[in-house]
Amino acid sequence: MSTTDIRSALGLRPIINVSGTMTALGASIVVPEAVDTVARILPQFVEINDLQRQASRVIVRLCGSEAGFVTASCSAGITLAVAGAMTGADLAAIERLPDTRGLKDEVVILSGHLVGYGAPVEQGIRLAGAKVVPVGQVTSAQAYQLAGAITERTAAAVYVVSHHTVQFGQIPLDEFAMIAHERGVPVIVDAASEYDLRGFLAKGADVALYSAHKFLGGPTAGIVAGHKDLVRAAFLQNTGIGRGMKVGKESIAGTIAALEAWERRDHQAVRARERAALALWQRELASRTGITATIVADPTNNPLDRLKLAVDPQAAHITAWDLTDVLAAGAPPVIVRDHEVEHGYVFLDPCNLHPGEEEVVAQRIGEELDRAARSNTIIATSLIERRKRRVDSLLRWPD
Repeated sequence: MSTTDIRSALGLRPIINVSGTMTALGASIVVPEAVDTVARILPQFVEINDLQRQASRVIVRLCGSEAGFVTASCSAGITLAVAGAMTGADLAAIERLPDTRGLKDEVVILSGHLVGYGAPVEQGIRLAGAKVVPVGQVTSAQAYQLAGAITERTAAAVYVVSHHTVQFGQIPLDEFAMIAHERGVPVIVDAASEYDLRGFLAKGADVALYSAHKFLGGPTAGIVAGHKDLVRAAFLQNTGIGRGMKVGKESIAGTIAALEAWERRDHQAVRARERAALALWQRELASRTGITATIVADPTNNPLDRLKLAVDPQAAHITAWDLTDVLAAGAPPVIVRDHEVEHGYVFLDPCNLHPGEEEVVAQRIGEELDRAARSNTIIATSLIERRKRRVDSLLRWPD
């Protein structure tokens, strides 16, 4: 690791992130253009609403929308967009929220989209004062169920695009939007971790929400893009409940820089570096007893692949979750993508690697597998106790 790594000065572990664009790990490597822009604007004063106008012009160009603005996060974008759908440009109603008396205040969302991303999606809706109306069952949603859930109280329909959602039995976005629009209901799409900046609006979304700090490589922020009246109504929430979600000049300017860098980025070169890391890992793990390494595509059709690492505990002498934990506890710590670990596999995501880290990851996995192979017994701790330890650790913070 570099001797200038600020993490050691802050008393932090120098982790290697093969989990992906996870907020809990700092999301992404911020692109140099955004780093430079943030540093240059921090000492200066600006008129924030004018800076947001400049952001809107860039968002319009990149997203194919009528307007856009930058907020604190994509999660904030959900709350603000829902609030805007309820209040419109009525400033008095905006100041009354979350009191929704006299307003349409129901929001329909597929049951299979009621997921967590560090917090529940439905909480982001409820923060605006809206009532969540689930549609269908978790593993099955039909057009008639969506149509039947929309009433004269429906203010908006929220659609979530994420690897966390149920990936089968759901209503596709274009059909979802058609049904909502037939009943005069706007569609808000949470596309926090998606590459496609134009496709969701093209498929019928009225508002599309993105994270600036994930694949775009910007500072922590959210992007709200869509029809001008709905974007304006969401923006006006900054005079109400959005005040607690306000975004600074550095995040607005940094997001502009990240979007412009996205236009110029050599995406094929990025994919080539990621594929090289995947090939290295697959090659290094090919002969490992009890390990099956398979390259898999992103479940929401982002143009990237990951390595699925399936662990046979009988042969490898360690479970997938124990391998995850020893990798995270070692030196250097390697954090893998473990949201499905109870099924006996984890993922290695190459999108946030610094040069040379792919080799360190391969070495660390090899070390831990060798250590497990020498064990007289299978390393298999309780999944129940593992979950409990994580909750207990959170509740002990900051200790």
